[in-house]
Amino acid sequence: MEFVDQLNRKVFLQKTPSRIISLVPSQTELLVDLGLRNSLVGITKFCVHPSNLRSEKVIVGGTKKVNYKKIKSLFPDIIICNKEENTEDMVLQLEKIAPVWVSDINAIPECFWMIGQLGEIFQSSENAAEIITKIEIELSDLRKIVQDSKTRKVLYLIWKDPYMAVGKKTFIDALLHENKFINVIDAELSRYPEIGDKEFKKADLIFLSTEPYPFKNKDAIKMNDIFEAEIKLVDGEYFSWYGSRLIQGIKYFKTFHKA
Repeated sequence: MEFVDQLNRKVFLQKTPSRIISLVPSQTELLVDLGLRNSLVGITKFCVHPSNLRSEKVIVGGTKKVNYKKIKSLFPDIIICNKEENTEDMVLQLEKIAPVWVSDINAIPECFWMIGQLGEIFQSSENAAEIITKIEIELSDLRKIVQDSKTRKVLYLIWKDPYMAVGKKTFIDALLHENKFINVIDAELSRYPEIGDKEFKKADLIFLSTEPYPFKNKDAIKMNDIFEAEIKLVDGEYFSWYGSRLIQGIKYFKTFHKA
């Protein structure tokens, strides 16, 4: 069987994979929701959903660094990666062990394609279609809610010391757009640029994400004393985890627009 991943790489499989290693937390959760929990043999230390999964599976490392010997010992049929979360060198090394399927997601349509493709690879297309439908229903409802909302200029922070923000052409930026939030980061800047006073002054709403930097309420309180913009602590998983978590994520977004 031949599949093409989201980097247009051809991935050849001799059979439907029954031993899966996932190195992408959001896609690990998706695989579980596709009914493939028993097929997962290896995951990362950041694969925190479902909450008890790490006690059942072999932890092979993080998203940027893994134990190749441990991965090889698990005899995987396929390894699931992501362009942004994993490195090119990792993919090259992992290809020596098993076929590697890589996602690259910057918008919701790409998320839908990824879910459908994994459903096809693992003979779980019915579950994949159900997940996509649920996301579409929630998304349609959100769009109706926000259509009359006031547009707000948003700065979405992901790191501190130095401050770093989410730029254009990212999945988080796409979700901000769905909420009628305008990302104040200039298009010519990098996807996750370091920022200064200029960017802070542009925003009337500043989001402090709980990941990758774990911003806390105390950070929001401190910023409230410095900036005129509204400061809000937000759940980073809902803004950055593509896959089945989007169902709950979009429900979470609706709370931003309640009168």
